Amino acid sequence: MSRSEFAEFLIARRAQLQPEDVGLPSGRRRRTPGLRREEVAALAGVSADYLARLEQGRDTNPSTAVLAALAEALRLNEIEKHHFGNLALGLEQKAKCPSAGQAREQVSETVQAVIDALQPTPAFVLGRWLNLLSGNPSFRDFAEPLGMFEADAHNNFGIWVFAHPAARKYLLNWDAAADMVASSLRAAVTRFPDDQSVQAVITRLMFSPEFEQRWREHRLTDFRTVVLHVRHPLRGEVEVEIETLDPAADQTVMVWLVDRRQARTPGLRLVNE
Repeated sequence: MSRSEFAEFLIARRAQLQPEDVGLPSGRRRRTPGLRREEVAALAGVSADYLARLEQGRDTNPSTAVLAALAEALRLNEIEKHHFGNLALGLEQKAKCPSAGQAREQVSETVQAVIDALQPTPAFVLGRWLNLLSGNPSFRDFAEPLGMFEADAHNNFGIWVFAHPAARKYLLNWDAAADMVASSLRAAVTRFPDDQSVQAVITRLMFSPEFEQRWREHRLTDFRTVVLHVRHPLRGEVEVEIETLDPAADQTVMVWLVDRRQARTPGLRLVNE
């Protein structure tokens, strides 16, 4: 999967660049979108044949210098460079570490004690494929009116965002939540390429054109720091500031702070461990 992800990322990013983005004349209309392979190769200072081998997965050992040159040629931002580096690291480590191990489905007693202690502040725990693992009563009180526990949400935050109509109704900036989900799952499939449960969630979400496009384009955002605007059916409009403390772990801690600037709205912390 790492090899495929690396090659697909190269192709997707090349297709999204226009000649004028990199200082080249636009010229005649192109049969396929984006830059030609030869153009990216020239910008990166590598041969077109070598870039073809990378895009086809026939070369899996690019040097640090080549990676840096490709990142510059493809005009990657810092988030994309980080992801690109992780993909390249996966190429190197795949043979040494073919499996990332079984996902932890059980919430530790310590973490459970933390979210229980936050009562009456809502708190919950998400797994690596955004499945809801645990939560305190206040979280259920907050999330249930949003439809998160209904059958077609499948106990999964990502599926709720893309498949449940309530998500589009109550999330005023639904695109930000959609980008967050796609980026989080992209990070999960890069870190845990052999986890079939991650793959199953991605396959399920492919029914959504919005998810499919984000996935095909390797669209990435900093899902660790997101602000969601929620029109809650009982609490009114609330602003949720999200900070992820350790997004690389199997279970990461994510804190959701609601309307710190507006004392009129009850506080909310949602913990993703």
